[in-house]
Amino acid sequence: MPLVDANVILRLLLRDDTEMSEQAVKVISENKVTLRYEVIAEVVYVLQKVYGIPREEISAAITRVISLENIETENADVLSEALSVFTKRNLDFVDCLLYSFNVVKGEGVFSFDKKLNALLRGS
Repeated sequence: MPLVDANVILRLLLRDDTEMSEQAVKVISENKVTLRYEVIAEVVYVLQKVYGIPREEISAAITRVISLENIETENADVLSEALSVFTKRNLDFVDCLLYSFNVVKGEGVFSFDKKLNALLRGS
């Protein structure tokens, strides 16, 4: 199963380059592809920091992408929780992932990030 990078997902979502957007649709519609956390984190970062898209819209867009039939992700439950937390908290998406691994999978998290630690403590 091929991996797709952030640019493929960005073109799929933004439709800002007709040729690349069409290629992104074709690749995803004709192949089962894997979308990794690292790529999702980059997509979130670019949408938020470069394009200024609000968190709720980013979360909804990523949710639509990962629900596509030909997209495979790791730990969909963790990813879903991270996207939910991302809309509600002022945390980086990676911190939302770490928090979600903690609450969904019971994995311990050690961090110096005050906001993440407060969330982990239930604050």
